[in-house]
Amino acid sequence: MAVLDINQARACFPSLRSGHIYADNAGGSRTAQAVIDRVVDYLSNTNVQLEAGYSAVNSQRVVEGSIAAAELFNATSLDEIGFASSSTMLFENIARALENDIQPGDEFIITYEHEANNGPWKRLAARRNAVVKYWHPIPVSAENPYSVTYRVEELLPLVSSRTRLAAITACSNILGSVVPVEEIVKALRQRAKEQGAIKFEVALDCVAYASHRKMDVQRWDVDYCVFSVYKVFGAHNATAYVRSAALRTSFTSIVHDFLKVDDKPYKFQPGGPGHELVYGASAIVPYLKGVRIFGTSEINVSRIPTVCFVVVGQNAIKSKDIVEAFHKKGGISIQCGHFCAYYLIDNLRPKLDVNDGVVRISLVHYNTIEEVEKIVDVLREVLA
Repeated sequence: MAVLDINQARACFPSLRSGHIYADNAGGSRTAQAVIDRVVDYLSNTNVQLEAGYSAVNSQRVVEGSIAAAELFNATSLDEIGFASSSTMLFENIARALENDIQPGDEFIITYEHEANNGPWKRLAARRNAVVKYWHPIPVSAENPYSVTYRVEELLPLVSSRTRLAAITACSNILGSVVPVEEIVKALRQRAKEQGAIKFEVALDCVAYASHRKMDVQRWDVDYCVFSVYKVFGAHNATAYVRSAALRTSFTSIVHDFLKVDDKPYKFQPGGPGHELVYGASAIVPYLKGVRIFGTSEINVSRIPTVCFVVVGQNAIKSKDIVEAFHKKGGISIQCGHFCAYYLIDNLRPKLDVNDGVVRISLVHYNTIEEVEKIVDVLREVLA
């Protein structure tokens, strides 16, 4: 059985020294000390105008952030990597850059997952008179109506000759379920080809996935992929992979019209990212490479340690009251809400109060068995 040196892993995160239990990691992980050090170093020593004649070190440090992101995505080139303040902003920028390549009647397929990879396509469809189709989750348990999943059998019939893009999620930030990305994309592309789609692309949300599994945009054959660096032990920014062919043939620049950006990622980065945060991202890969698991490292499960629940029925408890009870006990952070998967929660039946949402407990590798036991003890007390 694989064993992680948990003490070594936890020692890399200064905020864990307090003993507080952070169980809301899907909302944002702890920041590694190495990332903090690089952000501080950048601001202290190289915080000058990028690409100015006196800023050679500064420019190289920003490149190092792109190198790290490219490795995490398994991209083929640094020219396929961009940054912004959030994953939501990156998907919006991508949609804006695609706008001139979208024709009336084109179709987008989206899910009910995090709105970051839904909203930009809905807004783009409205601007270009395109069509939005939904890949609906379906119930998988007769005992629990809230146990739902996405199945490719419901996805493929949505593809037509007018399908332009499918926006899918590698892992649900509510359900905790991991989808077989490679299998789904392969099936989508085959179906699009059979239907005679002229141009078909895939946009993948890896925000809930990236802190738990290895990404591989080449193997997956996706055109766009985004994750939030601050949910993978970094500072508060996000990064995107854009296939070089898409930069050349699908994108129109959304930066100042007098700038010559060619087919570079700056094409969809108006204003540029926070350069100190980009440099901070360069510390993530060395940290991940430094964490070693003893024994087999095979992944045999199709979900991550993110658990959402509601208490309904005769002894119903509001989600916010459960979270408040945890806060009053002190020492443990969990959260409730819709977590920007608003339409997933809103479409579950029996109907839930979407604003109260669900209780979410989300863990990562630095959470200990002892922490889990304490969380369970408090849950038993609250639900008694």
